[in-house]
Amino acid sequence: MSNSPLYDLSTEHAAACLREAWDDLLQRLSETRNAIDEPALYAPPSTPRTLAEGYRYILGYLYGSIARGLGPNVENPYFVRAIQPLNRTTIDNADAIYLTAPIDGNFTYTIIGRARDTSAWRGEQCAPGQRKAPHYVIFETPSGFSGDSGSIKELKPGTRANCDVLDSSKLKVDDNGRFEILLAPEKPEGYTGNFMRTRKTRQRTLEDGSEVERTFVAQQVMLRELFCDWENEDLLDLFIYRNDRLGKPIRPYDVEQADAQIRKIGELTRNQVHFWNEFYAVVCEAYGKLQGEGESFMPTNNFNVPNAASLATAGGMATNIYCGGMFDLGEDDALILTLNQPIEPQYIGFHLGNLWGESLEFASHQSSLNGLQAHRDADNVYRYVVAHQDPGIANWVDTTGQPQGYMSVRWAYSIRPSENLPWATATLVKFDELEKYLPADTKRITNEQRLQQIAIRQEHVQRRYRHH
Repeated sequence: MSNSPLYDLSTEHAAACLREAWDDLLQRLSETRNAIDEPALYAPPSTPRTLAEGYRYILGYLYGSIARGLGPNVENPYFVRAIQPLNRTTIDNADAIYLTAPIDGNFTYTIIGRARDTSAWRGEQCAPGQRKAPHYVIFETPSGFSGDSGSIKELKPGTRANCDVLDSSKLKVDDNGRFEILLAPEKPEGYTGNFMRTRKTRQRTLEDGSEVERTFVAQQVMLRELFCDWENEDLLDLFIYRNDRLGKPIRPYDVEQADAQIRKIGELTRNQVHFWNEFYAVVCEAYGKLQGEGESFMPTNNFNVPNAASLATAGGMATNIYCGGMFDLGEDDALILTLNQPIEPQYIGFHLGNLWGESLEFASHQSSLNGLQAHRDADNVYRYVVAHQDPGIANWVDTTGQPQGYMSVRWAYSIRPSENLPWATATLVKFDELEKYLPADTKRITNEQRLQQIAIRQEHVQRRYRHH
């Protein structure tokens, strides 16, 4: 037996603890698998493709949970991808890269970043030939991670808060594209740089008229980088650290950490899948109304009334106005959509998703279109055609053969309008009769041009999700 002080003399006890944690992980994964096809767990209607995607979906959540559970911690944070092609979810935005870093909002952190040309952040045009920053960027400091509880009960008022928001319209950047953001419970006196609060106190009035006060502490800093010009926009360079830990070593790995991480990975995987199943079925009413009559919150072949991001949307991007619905198309059907925005937003995006809330494959299929990629008609309206077949129209959105799925529109406003909100419409038509319903000057596209568009998408997606 080794005499090294690093040798754990209670090896048998350590082995038993870790095996128990591993068994707990396997049990959680089994509970996760059940959400694929058990009606009691709000599984979507089954088809061969939906079942196959369901298994991929939970494996993706396992992948994402490993990144969160095995990766950074609040003492030594770094950004990991919260959503990516390997774990698409939450009706995700095909234009976005989602990053998260764990923090303890009772401490002070610094983010150092560097961006390519940021002209778009100021409403200006980039000089020809210059590589560009993402079109729109937003940092948030929420007090939790949507879905971690495993139940939609977490959506009740007073359970979570966003401590602060900082988007690219307000982010101070020097001439070299460099920026720093200070994150702290309170803003230091006299500080004039980029700042985000990590603690927030709110008062709520209860049903009996009494008031309660609660202080929320940020558990993560969430970042979305939204890309519009996929051919010319590049990722941010980022470095985050806790100020009192910079340059200091992390503690050696031990049984306690391994036990906690193994259990956390299982818990996150199980709870996230169970939460979002319930959210889609009960909150979104994606498969029809569970109670009462009338149109579902996510209507079929139609859009709901636009609404701002809130707990009701399980969080969402703080500056977004959302509008959504479900598509349900036969082989010879098509939907003609209009996106109307009386007040111009910083960002416009439209995306399709499958019944698991996964964005449809968006590198080799034009399953999404943002405000720069799409053609806008002279009346300031975007007209899209959602169909299984390519109609030769520039603004075609490809279902990838999915007969059913989610439609989502996002309009991002740094200053949210109080009136004249954007909205969307949908009209179901026969594919062969599209010409009857589209303007005569609808922009067309050749097969060669479509191939060029897809090539741009494929190259950008590889760059966006590259591994360093």
